Amino acid sequence: MTDGPTYGFDTLQIHAGARPDPATGARQTPIYQTTAYVFRDAEHAAALFNLQEVGYIYSRLTNPTVAVLQERIATLEGGVGAVCCSSGHAAQIMALFPLMGPGKNIVVSNRLYGGSITQFSQTIHRFGWSAKFVDIDDMDAIKSAIDDDTRAVFCESIANPGGHVADIRAVADVADAAGLPLIVDNTSATPYLCRPIEHGATLVVHSMTKFLTGNGTVTGGVVVDSGSFDWAASDKFPSLSEPEPAYHGLKFAETFGPLAFTFHGIAIGLRDLGMTLNPQAAHYTLMGIETLSLRMQRHVENATKISEWLEKHPAVEGVTYAGLNSSPYHDRAAKVCPRGAGGLFTVALKAGYEGCVKFVEALEIFSHVANLGDTRSLVIHSASTTHRQLTPEQQIAAGAAPNVVRISIGIEEADDLIADLDQALHKANA
Repeated sequence: MTDGPTYGFDTLQIHAGARPDPATGARQTPIYQTTAYVFRDAEHAAALFNLQEVGYIYSRLTNPTVAVLQERIATLEGGVGAVCCSSGHAAQIMALFPLMGPGKNIVVSNRLYGGSITQFSQTIHRFGWSAKFVDIDDMDAIKSAIDDDTRAVFCESIANPGGHVADIRAVADVADAAGLPLIVDNTSATPYLCRPIEHGATLVVHSMTKFLTGNGTVTGGVVVDSGSFDWAASDKFPSLSEPEPAYHGLKFAETFGPLAFTFHGIAIGLRDLGMTLNPQAAHYTLMGIETLSLRMQRHVENATKISEWLEKHPAVEGVTYAGLNSSPYHDRAAKVCPRGAGGLFTVALKAGYEGCVKFVEALEIFSHVANLGDTRSLVIHSASTTHRQLTPEQQIAAGAAPNVVRISIGIEEADDLIADLDQALHKANA
């Protein structure tokens, strides 16, 4: 699409980044299933390798199908650029890679997906990095955790699994005052419900595996760059502000300006880490995004109706959906996610751990899987699966206590889902 009118979300989710194929006129973005690309001549090849010209070299770095997806997601999020990679976890490492170094740390919300907590509390130590976990609602705690070696603040817009909604603007203000970027995982909300960059986020990450693709067919991740952070304002981010030896002393911030982080993600991150998204996965995600707004509207509609029903059920201790009037995050969700609080929440059962196991096993329409954001309704008992590696205190903080199940509401008929939940609750309490 060319510069001109300002298009609405529903139009952009179909057209942004996509153009008819110049060789064939194909309207749908082709799957460019190729490893390498022919250079026009030696001078053209040299210009590409020197980052003097933008183009395609090798599909570990750039691919035309993936490029359309990157432009589309960046447009929907309100960013200047994006880098797609092989998974959501890969996206988190890709986001941190240009910022961190041995001995450096990040300040992280303690309300995160269990795999992210493990990645930040355990795995990143192998890089010499560390994480400080804080209550992301406590601005004083965030400020106290930041020190001279802190390089970023990280949170989720709508936390998986507990449905906590972050006050992104308040967290961004704390990060800005410290001269640090705020990274927001927007997987659960998607840009249809929340655009973290508008609330002050520097970078946005997604597991595209979830709501963006929406059909449970691929794994993928993306890092979206707001283009608003001045990487050269201090000496904290030398990978972006100082000369890069591999490119003859080129300075990314000086050369590429607002696109410095995006170019670094491709030219250094994908080049050396190799966390590449394959073009067929990009194609599936592009097709999923074409219906994103329609799906999210139905997810929200169903989640609202079902959570209200569950909240009144005698076997239920509590429901965490931020769309409920009873939620402590209801008012915040209305500001951060004005189109709805998503399709993900947890339910605490009075029957405890064993009751949760019986409940999950009794469901018929809901699929028991380690995924969320599908068109199908999904369920999992986090304490025994995705969050089992955490301590009981960490499980509770993450919203995954032993008597809690995570529910990802799909786009089926809501009354059918309610009937399935009802019969499973009766069996769990038999």
